[in-house]
Amino acid sequence: MATPHNAAEEKDIAPIVLMAGDPLRVKMIAKKYLKKAKLVSKVRNIYTYTGYYNHKRVTVMAHGMGNPSMGIYSYELFHTYHVETIIRVGTIGSLRENVHVRDVIVAKDCYTTTNYSHIYEQYGPTFLRAGDKVLQLAEKVQNTIKSPIHWGSIYSSDTFYSDQDDTKLAKEKNLLGVEMECAALYYNAQQCGKQALTICTVSDSLVTNENLSAIDRQNSFLDMIEFALKIIEQL
Repeated sequence: MATPHNAAEEKDIAPIVLMAGDPLRVKMIAKKYLKKAKLVSKVRNIYTYTGYYNHKRVTVMAHGMGNPSMGIYSYELFHTYHVETIIRVGTIGSLRENVHVRDVIVAKDCYTTTNYSHIYEQYGPTFLRAGDKVLQLAEKVQNTIKSPIHWGSIYSSDTFYSDQDDTKLAKEKNLLGVEMECAALYYNAQQCGKQALTICTVSDSLVTNENLSAIDRQNSFLDMIEFALKIIEQL
């Protein structure tokens, strides 16, 4: 049942998957939060662990950087491994003056111009929505998070370096921040009737030039990860 990018058997992957871009962050989540965590795949160092969080079976998996990478892994999880829900926890750059580093953004939807849309023959800019069920559960447990939390639209870009003025786009489309993976995740979930949600911690600001060090990022992410796990408990 393995794919070219995932050595796990279907039985090794839980119906609920928590994804993060950095494989080392995935290792940390598995070690810190999961009981009976088992490494089920490490193809291309995309670490994948399955274990239990408060009796809820969950898989934690890396997805790398960018929509194409997220597109591969989430597509295979939904189609080959029959995963029902994917929650992404990651970083995002703020596009608003009132959205600061360490704040958390829940992407109710994302605006994108990604080329990944061509896989479904849906061309041009579009908004993609998170799964209604998982979004409602996030709203239900939002009081468990200590960090300031913002709910709204984000921009999912194909590029990290660009001549485009993302702050101008943010004003036009009412966007909170910019990241690079949400669109592919939401596209894949939408196309096969599955649930998906992106939750991000603000690591830097394109407006105020605030930013976090690598160590600060690691420590600030725990609030977001615990929030995501509380949502998973409800699924």
